[in-house]
Amino acid sequence: MAKVLIGCPTSDYKSYCLNEYLEGLKSITYKEADFIIVDNSKTDEYLNKIKELTKDFKNLKLIKDPKWFEGAKDRIINSRNLIREIVLKENYDYFLSLEQDVIPPKNVVERLLKHKKDIISGVVFCDLIINGALTYKPMLWISAGKDEKGKELMRYLEPYEVEDEKLMELRTTSLSCLLISKEILNKIKFRYTVGFDDVELCNDTKELGYKIFVDTSVKCKHLIKGMDWSKIKK
Repeated sequence: MAKVLIGCPTSDYKSYCLNEYLEGLKSITYKEADFIIVDNSKTDEYLNKIKELTKDFKNLKLIKDPKWFEGAKDRIINSRNLIREIVLKENYDYFLSLEQDVIPPKNVVERLLKHKKDIISGVVFCDLIINGALTYKPMLWISAGKDEKGKELMRYLEPYEVEDEKLMELRTTSLSCLLISKEILNKIKFRYTVGFDDVELCNDTKELGYKIFVDTSVKCKHLIKGMDWSKIKK
């Protein structure tokens, strides 16, 4: 059986969904899974809260990121690369990036692993403002040709496109529920330029010649109602 590390960076901004996230982790049925949470909050208060709630949680690595950055992107990147180092150093076969506001099906690992892909996503919906209107779409993008200058175009998948259970090739996905092989992590680090690191991860992965997939049967719950991005310096 493949050895899988599951988890994410987090901070006290996500405290509103901590209990439900931990219950989601405990419900995961895959036997060869370990779990990791890297706290990059400014103080130790949230770390201590997690520590208290997980004192009986087997196979959980709880780490305090030793560096703190003003910008959320820098904090997230640093914490994700700490996870990457552990995946490689401790010889995990895969990292399942599962953000703290995402609750997957309990057999998420089995369902993603069965496709034998190096990078494969579940389906996570999000509220989005597009052309001034609030809409609800999966955080999944496919290629949509090129513009008149030859620049690659992408578009969101529409909700109806992920209703049926199937394997689809993507151009880009989020890190909300994303299984990534050790092979890929051995070749690239998490980074960002203008956008967030999920876009750069997909760009780097495509540059290496890998194809990105989604299993549309793996639909996750997204706990987005308690998050206020306006309070976070990106």
